Amino acid sequence: MQFKKKLQKLIQKAIQQMYDFHIPIAELDLTPTPSHFLGSHTLTTFPLAKALQKNPEKIATEIKDWLLVNSKDIVGCQVIKGFLNVTFADKLWLSKLGPIKKHSEKALATPAKNILIEFSQPNTNKPQHLGHLRNNFLGHALAEIMKAVGHKVCKVNIINDRGIHICKSMIAYQKWGNNQTPASTGIKGDHFVGKYYVLFEKAYQKQVEALADELGDKEKAATQAPLLKAAQSMLQKWELGDKKVLGLWEKMNNWVYEGFQATYEKIHISFDQVDYESKIYLDGKKIVSEGLEKGIFYQKENAAIWVDLQPEGLDQKLLLRSDGTSVYITQDIGLIEKRYQTHQFEKHIYVVGNEQNYHFKALFAIMKKLQKPYANHLEHLAYGMVNLPQGKMKSREGTTVDADNLIADMIKVASQQTSLLGKTKDFTASELHQLHHLIALGALKYFLLKINPEKNILFDPQTSIDMQGNTGPFIQYTYARIHTMLSKTSPTEFDLEAWEQDDAKLAPEEQAIVTQLVHFNDTLQQAAATYNPALLCQYAYELAKAYNRLYANLPIRQEKNAILRTTRLYISAHTAHTLQHTMHLLGIHLPERM
Repeated sequence: MQFKKKLQKLIQKAIQQMYDFHIPIAELDLTPTPSHFLGSHTLTTFPLAKALQKNPEKIATEIKDWLLVNSKDIVGCQVIKGFLNVTFADKLWLSKLGPIKKHSEKALATPAKNILIEFSQPNTNKPQHLGHLRNNFLGHALAEIMKAVGHKVCKVNIINDRGIHICKSMIAYQKWGNNQTPASTGIKGDHFVGKYYVLFEKAYQKQVEALADELGDKEKAATQAPLLKAAQSMLQKWELGDKKVLGLWEKMNNWVYEGFQATYEKIHISFDQVDYESKIYLDGKKIVSEGLEKGIFYQKENAAIWVDLQPEGLDQKLLLRSDGTSVYITQDIGLIEKRYQTHQFEKHIYVVGNEQNYHFKALFAIMKKLQKPYANHLEHLAYGMVNLPQGKMKSREGTTVDADNLIADMIKVASQQTSLLGKTKDFTASELHQLHHLIALGALKYFLLKINPEKNILFDPQTSIDMQGNTGPFIQYTYARIHTMLSKTSPTEFDLEAWEQDDAKLAPEEQAIVTQLVHFNDTLQQAAATYNPALLCQYAYELAKAYNRLYANLPIRQEKNAILRTTRLYISAHTAHTLQHTMHLLGIHLPERM
């Protein structure tokens, strides 16, 4: 950030002196220079052309000439059409490589805000799957990034523990459960309950097919199937407080909660607050009733309550069914209000798949109609789907990739990969187990985070765990390589007092790394502004690549020149520190040995 601000001030001064024109620093378009060009910072002059009444390339050339004459810190400039690439002096870069300090970016966020980030949102009728993993990893990474730039963040989760989908699992268990339990079957609680949801759907589809033949109308058959009628009846009984139904619901949900917690611990995900739909859905019904009294909502002849969102470019939206039961959006309405009363948030971000885009457009429009003070502070981070080579996952058909099973498979692949490298022979069994777990999670998290959240992902577990290329294990291995080297370094090799910075010169490999290190703050700030952890993934990958080039081309500990050796050791230490910090923000742990 210091380099960028320094250059912005210089360019601002150049424009003022040469063109008698004042331009605000914020309007100077400075970005990191692409790695295949000389320089560290690039000024785009096209936005200046209209104000200065000059050709962009001419502007870039004139600013270049001014900088080379008026700044001793700038030793090179390259003009490519309307782009000006700037190279700072080596000693200026080296002055930034002092003692390594803990990353502190608290001044980046201006002003800091109180932010709630909701993610995960599992249903208690099934275990978490690959799609949930992308949700969990995105939510956690976004929270850490926001905290790193100075915001106050609360990570919240909503457990969808009631509704027709839950009743489907309960009906199936009543019919086919035979009083079995997760303990008696040895099946993890969320998997156990999820099995009955799949059983329900398969039996329900058979009933629909049989009824469709009888009635000659498949749509009508879908609403008249006995299993669905039983689930709907159970939901009504649940909302009326039927003790028998509530007892079964509580028992099955507790099995699922235990399963969820085990998964969260396995993937190192935690929350500051967990809400349960069953405890807040009535709050939504109350707000809907108030909106009806004020004429914001309307009631149809069958007593169902609706909102007309056609003026907002949407449609009419059901808020309460004719039988008085709530729909999904009802609980969201109540939950937002409850969270605002508790936290007085200045921003609420929902991390939810893009198939729910319409839901959140409708939700946010409803809160604006209700004139809630937080209505303009609600945002939806809509991420793409995670697909498999064979197509889209479907929970009701039992074709999802289960999160627990996937992690177990990834650990096996990690074990095979480390075995092939042959560098873990002195590890204990416990150390190997921990290493394989870190590599598996690092591979999985990085693969799901390195793609822009808006895009769909085609998941390839084998590629994700490769030790080469743009993968988590490649970055983990780079960090371990540096850590191992530095752990063997004696104090005499790593003496800051003996490091004569002004006399040291940077080789191209060193320059590339130091440039990357200085751009960390810019990348972090951009990731926070765009809700895009993929920017940090790419940053870590480019930094790891740059370090591996240095490691391959230049001696480090073996360098005989003391100044060069110390310089490279410090560059190595800064690289390791920055890789560790970057990956921590992504929720990825870096092993010290691999």
